[in-house]
Amino acid sequence: MHLFGSSGVRGVVNKDFTPELAAEIGMAVGTSAKCAVVGMDSRTSGPMIAAAVSSGLMAAGCDVFEAGLVTTPTLAEAARTMNCGIMVTASHNPPEYAGIKLWNPDGSGFGMSQSAAVEKLLESKKFKLKPWDQVGKKHVLPEVIDAHAFRILSGVGASKLKVVVDCANGPASTITPIVLQRMGCKVITLNSNPDGHFPGRPPEPTEENLTDLKNAVVSMKADLGIAHDGDADRMVAIDDKGMFLGGDQLLALFAKRFAKKKVVVTVDTSMAIDDYIDAKIIRTRVGDVFVSEEVKKSKAEFGGEPSGTWIFPDQSYCPDGILAAARLVEMASKKKLSELTSKIPRYQMLRGAVSYNPKFKEMILRNLDKAMRALKCDELLTLDGYRLQYGDGWALVRPSGTEPKIRLLAESRTEKRAESIMNTIDRIVKRACK
Repeated sequence: MHLFGSSGVRGVVNKDFTPELAAEIGMAVGTSAKCAVVGMDSRTSGPMIAAAVSSGLMAAGCDVFEAGLVTTPTLAEAARTMNCGIMVTASHNPPEYAGIKLWNPDGSGFGMSQSAAVEKLLESKKFKLKPWDQVGKKHVLPEVIDAHAFRILSGVGASKLKVVVDCANGPASTITPIVLQRMGCKVITLNSNPDGHFPGRPPEPTEENLTDLKNAVVSMKADLGIAHDGDADRMVAIDDKGMFLGGDQLLALFAKRFAKKKVVVTVDTSMAIDDYIDAKIIRTRVGDVFVSEEVKKSKAEFGGEPSGTWIFPDQSYCPDGILAAARLVEMASKKKLSELTSKIPRYQMLRGAVSYNPKFKEMILRNLDKAMRALKCDELLTLDGYRLQYGDGWALVRPSGTEPKIRLLAESRTEKRAESIMNTIDRIVKRACK
């Protein structure tokens, strides 16, 4: 059984992800936990899945503390006083998806060995269920949002900026505007009514999904815009000129400000960070769980990935979009965001994909491995697919975890060289997939 990915379990409601599965995950986690906090995002399936997972926990004798509608980082904050936290969320996935993500008391997501232990129990169904007089109790956990807001505010200064916040119709509406207002900002909100249909925009904060936010920042002459995903563990921004600041720009900006010695980034991160910061860069597999594990292990001061997840270990090992928003606003109150990011290099990054016949997957992956290792490059990283490092650029060849496709990325300081790298890897991967 391989149920847990790098971001927990996700699937279409009542098809791949059922209340039965949620209850069994609860039983598996409750077998070794005495108390757990359960929270949910704004999805229509949230109350159903949260009730099911809570039932499973209590059946195994675990006390359940309900946090209600909260962001993922708020749930991780609440888990500090528990054995673990369970967040019912499918993050940036479309509304028909449900999911569960498991958290440790230090804010880190369950690592691969912890997830494997839960999967083993799910497979064997050897849950340690309790008799009637030893089942877990249910409690309501009050003031979890205030506690999270208080921790964030204790680590940032005042700001008088005008900020537009796009809450993605998710639980960010319960905390981000409040935190920024308490810092002293004038806050204008978009999509701040929690709604599991996501009527304002899809929950993934990509540039094409943030047209309304861009327009609002420009027309209202705001200093910046903040956008979250469905559960607010992610954050991207719009600068004072209405320009989208994606993960790579923000990653370089935060790393320059917060990482004096070491920063952890994923293998798909732009080389802009290498050219912009002085700290040692440690690359890891794609997924916030791997970033937080490496931040902890290497004692790095900051970690993040281009998808918009930011980990500040001085506060928590959980990616925290609200904390990231507060720290970005604090930085922008000293110098305009467009000026802060003007010196960060922007290079041409090309993307591609090669499909293959899943019947021949094992043979194709063997061919691919042989071809990649035979390619001449300055350095080959095989943490997550194949990152080929050259003096003037890099490429990433990475089999998709969800589709029969090999994903390709190429970047260089010049467009011509990026195209040349992409053409080379595209040709070699196509040959390996025949």
